[in-house]
Amino acid sequence: MKIRDAYVIVTAPGRNFVTLKIVTASGIYGIGDATLNGREQAVVAYLEEHVIPTLIGRDASRIEDTWHYLYRGAYWRRGPVTMSAIAAVDMALWDIKAKAAGMPLYQLLGGKSRERVMAYAHCTGRDIEACLAEVARHVEVGYQAVRVQAGIPGIPTIYGVAKREGERYEPADAELPAEHVWSSEKYLNQVPKLFAAVRERFGDDLHVLHDVHHRLTPIEAARLGKAVEPYHLFWLEDCVPAENQQSLKLVREHTTTPLAIGEVFNSIHDYRELIENQWIDYIRTPLTHGGGITHVRRIADLAALYHIRTGFHGPTDLSPVCLGAAIHFDTWVPNFGIQEHMPHDVATDQVFPHDYVFKDGHFLVGETPGHGVDIDETLASRYPYKRASLPVNRLEDGTLWHW
Repeated sequence: MKIRDAYVIVTAPGRNFVTLKIVTASGIYGIGDATLNGREQAVVAYLEEHVIPTLIGRDASRIEDTWHYLYRGAYWRRGPVTMSAIAAVDMALWDIKAKAAGMPLYQLLGGKSRERVMAYAHCTGRDIEACLAEVARHVEVGYQAVRVQAGIPGIPTIYGVAKREGERYEPADAELPAEHVWSSEKYLNQVPKLFAAVRERFGDDLHVLHDVHHRLTPIEAARLGKAVEPYHLFWLEDCVPAENQQSLKLVREHTTTPLAIGEVFNSIHDYRELIENQWIDYIRTPLTHGGGITHVRRIADLAALYHIRTGFHGPTDLSPVCLGAAIHFDTWVPNFGIQEHMPHDVATDQVFPHDYVFKDGHFLVGETPGHGVDIDETLASRYPYKRASLPVNRLEDGTLWHW
């Protein structure tokens, strides 16, 4: 199956998505997600200038060799731009191979390990009561797991919370980065009250998650982990920046609250120390940013040896192509934990028709050969790219902080 063509499609049905399409000489094609929120065009340039010219004429069935060619064959390795580009190629080639075999992707990976994939919803509000109302709404439609984020008194803009009630949360909503204000002290004093309110209202059976978004120091994260132990969170996500992996050692030593990390990781090497020392409980890297199916399954296999499970990043800044491939991966991977879910808007779902189904808080994998997601190129062309940047954070005294 020789590759005769490959090209990039950039579309913005509500937000920007980057899709790679690879076409074989026999006419079978596959698509992969290369979206990197706020840096989309950097990945486009990497694909068009450095990757696509090397794909033409290659055997599409040699997925492993192609992955190593793009990773080990490049002197400049790793990084989010490179790994997102490699992921798009890898995802498209797995799509092609599964289509050629006449099988849904999960069958090629090894078959089902479960019948359905539990997902968690985002429940946010300007204050605790507004967040509780969102939890109630999501529980009513069948979610068994919710991520809760609420406004903090004295902080005007909070990660995860829309600026106005009823709107979707979208952080990349300006051409140039917006500047937000942060106070760890105010956050630490307020957020345990949110979990207490959720447990009082909804009991102990609901899975409750929370995202700190890399904003605390290790000892602050340890304090938070201890404070929320009575509310038995499903996980505390990205409690510290993890460039220094030893930070998670300190947090782990002070709390039994499960820890999830890695949505900004893109390599097994980012995880190795965390996994081998069992300092975390869930890996968050999505297929799109982690080098694709070929590489992420190696991370998952390593994690499984240490009782660590998957919990893939899955907001609307990843396209349905990534989500569809992730659902196949989730259906297969033995050490599955949970899948993040932010529903795409109607326009996005129209541009990316798919066969996966969401029902009662779970995804059901499709049986279409491949990963089950396609792209309507004519419709995609009606939504041109719009530059958008993620925010930056400053402390109340003006010091630049982690967003």
